[in-house]
Amino acid sequence: MDETPQEITTLVGREVYSNNGVFVGEVEDVRLDLDQEVVTGLALGALNDELFGGRIERGMGVLLPYRWVRAVGDIILVNDVIERLEKPEEDNEVVA
Repeated sequence: MDETPQEITTLVGREVYSNNGVFVGEVEDVRLDLDQEVVTGLALGALNDELFGGRIERGMGVLLPYRWVRAVGDIILVNDVIERLEKPEEDNEVVA
């Protein structure tokens, strides 16, 4: 894997899918920890209505913890989104 640093802005606009191939949403912004110089979350918009309908108001987004990210390429794969939505743990909440 290429360890060349990438521009953070390259994440914006990428589609996010669960590791099961379900579309989750599209990256609109990133959350940063400036002290540690790391990405800590992905702000998603254009959400999958089947996943988020009834949970989040239309037009709102979600913030996924970056630790859920499994792979970044042409798309972003995240772990267990569907399972986590059904049974959120206290430290793994999806934030609206």
